[in-house]
Amino acid sequence: MIDHETPTVAIIGAGPAGLYAAKQLMADGCQVVVFNRDIKPGGLAEYGIYPDKHRMKEGLRAQFRAILTSPQARYFGNVCVGKDGDITLEEIRAMGFGAILVAVGAQGDKYLGIPGETNPGVFHAKEIVYHYNKLPPYSHRKLIIGKRVAIVGVGNVMMDIARWLMDEVQVDEIIAVARRGPAEVKFDRKELETVISQINLYRLQEEINRVASIMRSIGQDPDEAIQIYHEAQVHALNHNTHTNFTIRFLSSPRQVLLDSTGKICGLEIEATSLIRNGEEIKAVGTGEFITLEVDTVIFAIGDSVDTNVGLPMDGNQFVKNPNSHFLVEGESYESCASRYDDKPCGVFVAGWARKASTGVVGVARRDGTNAAHAIKLFLGSGVPNKFINLDSLCERIMQRLPSAVNYDGIKRLENIEKIKAQELTLDEYKFETNEEMLRIIRAV
Repeated sequence: MIDHETPTVAIIGAGPAGLYAAKQLMADGCQVVVFNRDIKPGGLAEYGIYPDKHRMKEGLRAQFRAILTSPQARYFGNVCVGKDGDITLEEIRAMGFGAILVAVGAQGDKYLGIPGETNPGVFHAKEIVYHYNKLPPYSHRKLIIGKRVAIVGVGNVMMDIARWLMDEVQVDEIIAVARRGPAEVKFDRKELETVISQINLYRLQEEINRVASIMRSIGQDPDEAIQIYHEAQVHALNHNTHTNFTIRFLSSPRQVLLDSTGKICGLEIEATSLIRNGEEIKAVGTGEFITLEVDTVIFAIGDSVDTNVGLPMDGNQFVKNPNSHFLVEGESYESCASRYDDKPCGVFVAGWARKASTGVVGVARRDGTNAAHAIKLFLGSGVPNKFINLDSLCERIMQRLPSAVNYDGIKRLENIEKIKAQELTLDEYKFETNEEMLRIIRAV
């Protein structure tokens, strides 16, 4: 029940972490106002899951609709929060919120610091994933991809990108580059099933044999490592493509090579070995270099948080208060007011904004829920919580942010896209530009 003791929390980001945090905060009696960079809510649940996983996406959308149509919630899409955005965190704080949760994901690119990694023909995973999931402005960018592609990283995102390269681009060859060995791959069997038909298991066995002695030296079994590939064959997804897909283990990128015209002609890699320190396994360079002859390089190595948000950073992540009084399961969800100040500031982080590129929807849900618990502890610690009338607040927000989109507009957009999908006999239809979506939303 909403009364004059009800605190109101601003949530920046409408991906799974932010929305599941909203759900928990409302269950705890709070009101929430959600600001989102994209027009549509959902974050990676909307724009990161492979396009043909319709049942999964619709299940998540139904949950998010229930959250955002609650009388305790308000939604504002098409709002970039940050130093160079439509509104700053400081301006949001000044509106009187009891706390702020930053759940904006990891929108910055992560770099290895190697020569050539910023050249044309080098992509980061999110550019590809956002493109095929039709997130503006990535949706209408023309991606120039060659015939022989190296994907650096061996997680589920790499598998999705490989599948898209096979089916949509029809590349000749994909080489997944793994810094560690066959026992350290991060993809799961369900994702492997989508590409296993294009992997030559004889060549894969040769590759595992090549690194087998190193695996055995740290107590790993090469025979076990090949099993996941044989198991995946049982439910292999067939592709109408000629693409050859291989994995190169114990290989660390050292530079992207260019030909005399400035185009990519190779990826130089250094052979690595594995060492064990207790339960931890590390890859170390051996000083042996070879070149993979490729014309496109895609980095699927995770991301960095966005420096524009305005929170202090430590490496690829926002700084968490190490001395927080609001720990949940031993973890700090509280931001620091400044890089060297650990006083409570009422700003919290969740999801990939807390730990960049960690886990998918299930992990984000748990992280958002935990962040909500941390915020509840903060709100109950004696800080003043003044009641905010949501309708009055929304009027002020719309005056300040006239280009913002509320949830009634989102429902109108979803209905039109559903009609378009039926007309075109598609499983799903998405408008590919913000201009098209805004035109639909604002049509009278």
